[in-house]
Amino acid sequence: METDLERRNIVSKHVLIVEDEERIREVISDYFIKDGWQVTETDNGRDALSWFEALYPDLVILDIMMPQMDGFEVCKELRLRSGVPIILLTAKSADQDKLLGYELGADDYITKPFSPKVLVAKANSLMKRVIDNYKPDGYRILFGSSVLNTLAHRLEVDGVEVELTPKEYELLLLLINNKNLVVTREVIIARVWGIEFEGDNRVVDSHIKKLRSKLGYDSQFIRTVIGVGYKFQQEDSLDQKGEL
Repeated sequence: METDLERRNIVSKHVLIVEDEERIREVISDYFIKDGWQVTETDNGRDALSWFEALYPDLVILDIMMPQMDGFEVCKELRLRSGVPIILLTAKSADQDKLLGYELGADDYITKPFSPKVLVAKANSLMKRVIDNYKPDGYRILFGSSVLNTLAHRLEVDGVEVELTPKEYELLLLLINNKNLVVTREVIIARVWGIEFEGDNRVVDSHIKKLRSKLGYDSQFIRTVIGVGYKFQQEDSLDQKGEL
């Protein structure tokens, strides 16, 4: 049986395209429409935030070099409001720019010039990972004072809901599913960002830092293995799975 999230993304995937160059925006829109997406367009960051609050799209394609508010500012604002998947679109190719985008919470990054087909493929791949992590059979994973609900795609710490970005959720779930095993940065990159990821391993460290901040005291479960990667360390069987 399909979950509500699966039906929502299969039937009415909605993308907000934020790009100040009209020609590029129109081409991107055409390709997404042909692929079955609903599309909303805007040419500046401030309007993007307004449209987001009105529509709550499933995905945001966000150019970086824009008037009024640049893409980095918009990405930061969106992350304060939502865990919506974000793909940054920019002419900048320097690693520092890419790293900043990932640190601000972007889920993927594509550099101009680019193939619209590749952009749509990246969008579909990102949405598929979101759906795959929304498990239809549903259970909760308990550790310390935290509860990760894989049916609702929600984390609670000390009874308070903490919103995770899609990448933070995937990262936490990957570590939990490999409890007490070391997961290398390379494996994390391949599983969470995909094998076509063009950045470096520092993006993993950046997301681990944010995840630990959100977990508070329960960040103790995420251990650093120097020079290798990370592991979710539970000596006792503290995690419990049960029907909600």
